[in-house]
Amino acid sequence: MPYTWTETHTNTAELRLWPHQSLPAHGFAATILGIFTLSTIPLYGLIGTVLLWGILPFLLLALGAMWYALRRNERDLQILEVLTLTPDDLHLSRQNPKGSAQEWRCNPYWTQVNLHEKGGPVPHYVTLSGAGREVEIGAFLSEDERKVLYAELKDKVARIAHP
Repeated sequence: MPYTWTETHTNTAELRLWPHQSLPAHGFAATILGIFTLSTIPLYGLIGTVLLWGILPFLLLALGAMWYALRRNERDLQILEVLTLTPDDLHLSRQNPKGSAQEWRCNPYWTQVNLHEKGGPVPHYVTLSGAGREVEIGAFLSEDERKVLYAELKDKVARIAHP
């Protein structure tokens, strides 16, 4: 799963969440090379004709669009959420793809972990509420991962808030 828990013996826990990164750098290069290779196969019969120069710009435009789309997707997945739980403080920070950071703090005793099965932007939407705000956590995870995260998060917050 794309998250990890780190716990210490002093009743402190840290949760780090990130989106799935399913296409590593060598996979990106192989995908672009494969698309280029397969799309040039029909052009071999056109070598030496005027038609080659009529079709080639569209092929290169399609390849450039695929390059841009894959790079944009990779850039949009640069999200990191870090939740730190201590007996005195619950701190959630989110690093967004464009570099901006969002922070939220609450007393763990008053924090509620909520699972919205319907009505959220995604099914089984997990939120934390307290200090007059409700914030999302792990919205980029799959539905099954959010269910597991909810159970683990509810248990850890209860254990740390009420030792």
